[in-house]
Amino acid sequence: MSQMEYVRLGSSGLKVSRIILGCMSYGSGFSWMIEDEQEAIKQMKHAYDRGINTFDTANVYSSGESEILLGRMLKQHKIPRENVVIMTKTFFPHVFASVKESLQRLQLDYIDVLQCHRFDKDTPIEETMQALHDVVKAGYVRYIGMSSCFAWQFQLMQQYALNNGLTPFISMQNQYNALYREEEREMMPTLEHFGVGCIPWGPLSGGKESDDQIVNIVGKIAEAREIPMVQVSLAWVLSKKFVTAPIVGVRSTDRLDEVVASVQVKLSDEEIEAIDGAYKTQAVKGHSGLQDGVNLD
Repeated sequence: MSQMEYVRLGSSGLKVSRIILGCMSYGSGFSWMIEDEQEAIKQMKHAYDRGINTFDTANVYSSGESEILLGRMLKQHKIPRENVVIMTKTFFPHVFASVKESLQRLQLDYIDVLQCHRFDKDTPIEETMQALHDVVKAGYVRYIGMSSCFAWQFQLMQQYALNNGLTPFISMQNQYNALYREEEREMMPTLEHFGVGCIPWGPLSGGKESDDQIVNIVGKIAEAREIPMVQVSLAWVLSKKFVTAPIVGVRSTDRLDEVVASVQVKLSDEEIEAIDGAYKTQAVKGHSGLQDGVNLD
């Protein structure tokens, strides 16, 4: 029996797994990436077999290699298109061309969720939302989402779409974990207001020396429960009512099994409060420049 659970993404009809597989590590260019094609395909197929039906990639990940490998996995294993939710990203300019190229690399007829990788300060919001609406109406994309930006930027984009009969966002991919919770101040209430799903990246990100107290608390909970720290960290993220499904990247099938098992770990109120209580306010980050080594500026 599968350990996975499934939830609707925002106000859409899409049902996504409670863990989304992040595919940025599949490709080349950095030492932490998995360059071997068969290993990458094996890991993605293992994720699918363990109940993960949602895969997140981007046109810039390894200059398109990540999309190519994901497409080959789907084709090689003859996975029915309706069984998976494929999410990728774009950035201005040339949205139409970018989407067509992503579809070619993925070997697909449509993308389930096309996400703006960052807020484009050089393009008017009107143009951005119209272009995203146009690729939906053309049948290339089913839904659209946004990635890391400020809450006021997201609100302006979403409200413009709603006011002008354009396609609104159904998801936000922002940075969120036990060591970085600044999104709770403005973004999370904004997402709840609009009925938009939160699919955070970096749920297992490492911290600074000042985060040692939180790390130690997570470690003690893991030790007491006799489970890996990764499962406690993800269980904490999943305990937040505003989180739909975190995006997690892995480097082995063993780690993938640990990640999937975290869905069944339910922390007590006392454990959640212990982790929450150790958090210290910090500067906002993750809205521009480098995201996990990929330069978007």
